[in-house]
Amino acid sequence: MRTHLNTLFVTLEDAYLRKDGAAVEVRHEKQTKIRVPLHNLDGIVCFGWDCCASAALMGACAEADVSLSFHTPHGKFLSASQGFTSGNILLRRAQYRAADHPEACLTIASNMVAAKITNARQVLRRAARDHGDKNPGNAAKLLSASDQLERRIRSTQSATNLDSLRGIEGDAATYYFAAFPCLLIQTTLRMNGRTKRPPTDPVNALLSFLYTLLNHDCRSALESCGLDPQCGFLHRDRPGRPSLALDLMEEFRSFLADRAALTLLNRQQIKAQDFETKENGAVLLKADSRKKVLTHWQERKQTEIVHPLLEERVTIGLLPHLQARLLARHLRGDLDAYPAFLAK
Repeated sequence: MRTHLNTLFVTLEDAYLRKDGAAVEVRHEKQTKIRVPLHNLDGIVCFGWDCCASAALMGACAEADVSLSFHTPHGKFLSASQGFTSGNILLRRAQYRAADHPEACLTIASNMVAAKITNARQVLRRAARDHGDKNPGNAAKLLSASDQLERRIRSTQSATNLDSLRGIEGDAATYYFAAFPCLLIQTTLRMNGRTKRPPTDPVNALLSFLYTLLNHDCRSALESCGLDPQCGFLHRDRPGRPSLALDLMEEFRSFLADRAALTLLNRQQIKAQDFETKENGAVLLKADSRKKVLTHWQERKQTEIVHPLLEERVTIGLLPHLQARLLARHLRGDLDAYPAFLAK
């Protein structure tokens, strides 16, 4: 079992990353800002248009199995550096065979979508329980959306093909995000449905940034156990698209990213002044605000829960790694079905 280690986030523009012995050194304006041993890292995530890394560091990261990815200042994925493809070739061949088999895809994808909707429903019901006495109107809307999601959960198990399953997932997401403003209790910020590419309000901007972080973690988890992040079961294959990472993300969107966003907003750790609006209407997090989000993200990943299947205490940040390994066991034939993550 791979130990859950930290991720180094680099948010300085014009930062230069280089190998220094067995460590990564981050330099900015000819000064060393931080030096971290590679064996203490699980991944390095760089945000910035002019952030760069030496070839020696890229090679060292590949050898040490440390993911190194580059993003725009606002979180959009640009590229990732890796060495020779590793992992068990037999496992990847099993993955490709399953991906070419519509029934096998549907079996795995339906469990993922059912878990996604179940976890989203729990977020709604939890808010209705905890804050319903303060705003009965919001509580009624949350419970109504919860009932709609419950119907979609049952529908996932009767879906006959992937297109119908995607329709169920999209339908559930519409109800969920229609009720999402009712979860914003202490903040003046509001949203009008889910918007992306670009996000057009602060709440959507925060969600998009957190989803980028979650995508990185899921992709790293899949790589670490030998699976191909590009070959998915729910999301269609597309050049440069980490389809399997997007599949795995579905189980954790509400539990990890959405709840992190709600905590930051309702505690007013993130406010309206933390965002900027571009000429095209895109709303993006400011540089200093991204650091606050990253700090909270790392702290949340260190929280411990009891894994519902393994019945062991694990950090939240380890969940994508555990689920990736459970998926690998299913593809190898060790598990009859893929046990998607269900939050308690």
